[in-house]
Amino acid sequence: MKLHNIINRSTAYKAHIPTRVLSVMMSVTVLSSAILSGCSQTPGSQISTDEPGSSATDAAKDAQNTDTRNGGSGSAGEGDDMKRLSGSGRFSEKPAAEISEGNYTNGISCHDPQIIPASDGSYYMTGSHMILAKSDDLDKWEYISNGSAKKYISNLYSGSLDAFKYVGKNEEGGYSVWAGNIFYNEQMEKYLLYFCTSSTYIKSTLALAVSDKPEGPYTYTDTLLYSGFTGSTVEETNLYEILGKDADVSRYLKLGGYNNNDWPNCIDPAVFTDAEGRQWMVYGSWSGGLFLLEIDPSTGLVMHPLTRDVEGASADVEGTSADIEGENAPDPYFGYHLIGGGHHACEGPYIEYVPETGYYYLFASFGGLTRTGGYQIRQFRSKNPTGPYLDMNDNLMGNEEDYMSYGLKMAGNYSFPSLKTAYMAPGGQSVFKGTDGNMYITYHQRFDNGSEYHEPRVHRLFLNEDGWFVMSPFETVGETLDPEGYKTEDLAGTFYIVNHERDVSDIIHRHDAYMFSNGMIYKSDDLSSDAYGADGSTNGLGDDTAFSEETDAASAQSAGTYETVDGSAYIHISLEGRDYRGVIVEMTDEAGNHVLCIMACGENETVWAVQYLK
Repeated sequence: MKLHNIINRSTAYKAHIPTRVLSVMMSVTVLSSAILSGCSQTPGSQISTDEPGSSATDAAKDAQNTDTRNGGSGSAGEGDDMKRLSGSGRFSEKPAAEISEGNYTNGISCHDPQIIPASDGSYYMTGSHMILAKSDDLDKWEYISNGSAKKYISNLYSGSLDAFKYVGKNEEGGYSVWAGNIFYNEQMEKYLLYFCTSSTYIKSTLALAVSDKPEGPYTYTDTLLYSGFTGSTVEETNLYEILGKDADVSRYLKLGGYNNNDWPNCIDPAVFTDAEGRQWMVYGSWSGGLFLLEIDPSTGLVMHPLTRDVEGASADVEGTSADIEGENAPDPYFGYHLIGGGHHACEGPYIEYVPETGYYYLFASFGGLTRTGGYQIRQFRSKNPTGPYLDMNDNLMGNEEDYMSYGLKMAGNYSFPSLKTAYMAPGGQSVFKGTDGNMYITYHQRFDNGSEYHEPRVHRLFLNEDGWFVMSPFETVGETLDPEGYKTEDLAGTFYIVNHERDVSDIIHRHDAYMFSNGMIYKSDDLSSDAYGADGSTNGLGDDTAFSEETDAASAQSAGTYETVDGSAYIHISLEGRDYRGVIVEMTDEAGNHVLCIMACGENETVWAVQYLK
């Protein structure tokens, strides 16, 4: 039995504000970790139902929301208000004991989500396992397909199963369909669904399906790219068709098998348009890293570098080599190598061109996709679609053993006082511009609840002064930046800070309480991570939940400084010896609290600071 408490957020913002649903558990449901797991679902083994209210889906949601308190009635701890060292700030701070707790749920499960806006103002989401859903507000979603091939790709299982002819069945005896990506091709006036089929960690294909409508159903038309072949199976692919019947394919092999340390696993496709209107597909997972091929806009098919005149194709992009034998030259079959290799944990690429900065932003997932696999979102950028894609430290990531040192880590495992359940393993991301003109990121989210259940999330993206994206810590509710900006003295009081650091691990980065006062940041020894309960709970700080009346300036340790850029929402923070530049935004969190959020990044790390307001 479930009770839903509805929190009305409509008074907080001028824009449309979705109603958030906070689930209250009356009983605990035990759920097998295999149910709705992003790593184990396949069309042959997953629960195939299009009914959001099915018992399996309800059980998974129950497991995720176990112990979530009634929104507005819970608290994040017992203790006194923060005693400011000086100044009262612009905002009135909420006592720690009054912070409401909860977790947002949207009632659907979609791994590797991608969202596209439709011409009628609605949104469509697709991803892995033949999921397709629709929403009018980015909040309430309804399935169009929940593992249904006929509703997703109508002819996928027809005839000789051409889409699976090369890869065959997976180890569970079913057929795997991963990471769908929808792209509207203006020249064809069609919606193109790029997707992948796979049977092992390297044996995969990238395929194409077409529809007149974003909601489908789509029709499978062709298989574009193959990986995982051996010396004896390469003839089952299109390599000789592309490279010539006498082509030497030994470069792709090692000891007769596929050399996956250097060459890609052909999954996770994402198509984008560059500044010149050319279309590209980025793809790849672990193995040899992330790769890029150009798309023929008249057919939607990939164009291999050696199948046409080099000077008139990809190699004439400014900043790349026109010499097919040069260092930056593309592979004649797989295309441009962007980042990664050596079978390190980097996958799920998505590229977005932003005219305001002139950069192409490459988003990728690091780590293993399970709840404790350290899954997370990273960011690189380049002035050219073909690279080089560099991180905040101006480094290009190749086959690196310390790959976790590369790329701006945007989000990993984290907690805040208002989150009853910590969030874990965010990834499989993509970005999009909403009908409101704002930038958003969507990804799948797992939870610190012992299961592999996951749900899609949609958060706002903001550019900092240096042109790097930071994301809001909570599900979007239509928040916008204050056009009048902030002054340094506006910010004072308790801020709960999460530093995502750069690790790839199962560690949950839990919030610590800091005090902001007159441009200085203080931390009390009494408020270290040791103040958390012995059970490791994400919302307990014992009896010292803020700087209490007993905590004075003498006992508070200086931890850094902060300064706003007057008349804007930009902020500079120096914390524990590292400098960050970020953005300030007011919003409503997932438990209905009014919050002031700071999202800042520096040296490939992201920090979030949240203040709870009355």
